[in-house]
Amino acid sequence: MEDKKTLLDNINKLHTTEMGVDRIKRNLKINTVDVVEYCKDKILDSDCHIYKQGKNWYCETGSVKITVNSYSYTIITAHLCK
Repeated sequence: MEDKKTLLDNINKLHTTEMGVDRIKRNLKINTVDVVEYCKDKILDSDCHIYKQGKNWYCETGSVKITVNSYSYTIITAHLCK
């Protein structure tokens, strides 16, 4: 629970790289202009399950799983869950 609070308290620090934007769009099959905002909305969803494993947070909601580096708040990738 503490990990989840830490991520949510620092939600405005979330960012990604140009390669991350392309990877997330491709993996999620979305054409959203602002990928970071899209991911923030998913993470802030009340049904989002957030847990920390090693150096990353994993955020699962609906059919989407987002991976965030817990030190830099970089969105590494996102995938559609099966």
